[in-house]
Amino acid sequence: MDKAWKALTGLGHETAETVEIGPYRIVERFDVALASLAVRRGQDKGFQAAAKKLGVPLPGAARHEAGKVFSAFWTTPEMWLVEADFATHEDIVSALKPGFAETASITEQTDAWVRFDVSGAGLVALFERLTNLDLATLPDGFASRTVIEHLGVYLIRHSATLVTLYGPRSSAQGLLHALEVTVKSVL
Repeated sequence: MDKAWKALTGLGHETAETVEIGPYRIVERFDVALASLAVRRGQDKGFQAAAKKLGVPLPGAARHEAGKVFSAFWTTPEMWLVEADFATHEDIVSALKPGFAETASITEQTDAWVRFDVSGAGLVALFERLTNLDLATLPDGFASRTVIEHLGVYLIRHSATLVTLYGPRSSAQGLLHALEVTVKSVL
């Protein structure tokens, strides 16, 4: 019996989930392709040239930067996670590999992570209960690894009213639950 395969979100649904509680909105983002990008030893100059030619931003430590096609955030020295629109870059590695050639190691990450965009007024009050990062003092474009409910996550502060979280896909439901419970405790 032939079955048509359908991609599922990190929460196991066919469509992304949105949760609205009070002034907060939590949106599961299923429309972003993700790849890790690391400089190979001794390939710095060629790597930098390839990134520039492809339009892949290479932000510094604890930073996120959006480009026209690709966005990226720093994860460790000489390593970034690169984002692109899933509709046009479902196979993001194939889009990046020819340009970087042997200057970079590139690994598909889309299915390893779940992404939640958390928006609303009062995010500082919410995130002071979730993480040790002081959202009130962080600049727009800040990106860092942190811990929420014993889960290693990446947090990107886009603005005072929008934060992106990347968490392990296998813990998507637990991360969403932590967000929902914390939102209710703030209200």
